[in-house]
Amino acid sequence: MAEPVAVAGASGRDVPAGRVPPSDRGSTAIADRVVAKIAARAAREAVPGVPEGGAPPHATVVVHHDTARVRVSLELEYPSDIGAQCGAVRRRVVERVKALAGMDVPEVAVHVERLHSALSRGAAQGRIR
Repeated sequence: MAEPVAVAGASGRDVPAGRVPPSDRGSTAIADRVVAKIAARAAREAVPGVPEGGAPPHATVVVHHDTARVRVSLELEYPSDIGAQCGAVRRRVVERVKALAGMDVPEVAVHVERLHSALSRGAAQGRIR
């Protein structure tokens, strides 16, 4: 009869055969709303400032296993390079969700909800008495 062999767990310590090392037990679940908060914060980091009178970026997320699909809604200044700003948001969201939640992000849909123009703000303020 063969003797049980010790195996190394994730901690690098030997554990007797038949026993699961503590570092290998259990699971970690991260709620969708937590990943959404990470994504919204990452979008704020990628886009400099919230336009005057605008709302900060908002994110919704669907998590399936270790994959997160993200939708970010934001408002931008006009005129600006919308494509470049959306690309920066995508890259930052993927980077931060991977770093903080350990999830892959195959898709980041960026929706520009509104453009804010300094000219239109000035015209609107001129009409108020």
